[in-house]
Amino acid sequence: MVESELSVLVCQCLQRRIPDLETLETEVSIWERDRNQNKVCVDWRFRTEDARVKLSKIYPTPQN
Repeated sequence: MVESELSVLVCQCLQRRIPDLETLETEVSIWERDRNQNKVCVDWRFRTEDARVKLSKIYPTPQN
């Protein structure tokens, strides 16, 4: 989920050279506020159980 959001951030906000840290913080803050106001969310394509099966090699299930 984080990787997806970072990708969107880069595409929508950071496709250019940012001159300084203050500008970067301002731009990201505006982008973040817009995403939150629009209640953007992740559209999961499968259930947690299905993801555990499909991605088991990448994300092993913790053992109790």
